[in-house]
Amino acid sequence: MSDLHNHQYWMKEALTLAIKAGEEGEIPVGAVIIDRQNKLISSSYNQKEKYQDCTAHAEILAIRDACKKLSTWRLHECTLYVTLEPCPMCAGAIIQARLKTLIYGVDDFKTGAIRTVLNIPDSDASNHHLQVFGGIKETACRSLLTSWFESRR
Repeated sequence: MSDLHNHQYWMKEALTLAIKAGEEGEIPVGAVIIDRQNKLISSSYNQKEKYQDCTAHAEILAIRDACKKLSTWRLHECTLYVTLEPCPMCAGAIIQARLKTLIYGVDDFKTGAIRTVLNIPDSDASNHHLQVFGGIKETACRSLLTSWFESRR
């Protein structure tokens, strides 16, 4: 399987979770973590409203679950796929978890902390090198978010 095909496959899985989040009244963001053998380790979606927890972002929940399943906080052989560019909190958690690669769908021009508003992975505050690829299934990710927010106005 080519890298692009692989990235599209896993981002489609993250999008399925994002749709579920939106259906539950959460901002539609989904995340999956895979290992170096391309095996699913964990997955989640935004659940701030459900848990009344400001840290219950898709990325944080997926990272917590992956650490628990792998019995380590070091996810240095894992890749995180997420539909929206991570915020500062999630970017920090990604760096702290030592994830090898981050693949995201659409830039976040309000709170994106990977490349758009801030660049935490390449800043002096980062003690870890993170491979980053954005724009995978960008149109689908953007459309989902746009339609969800428009339906609430």
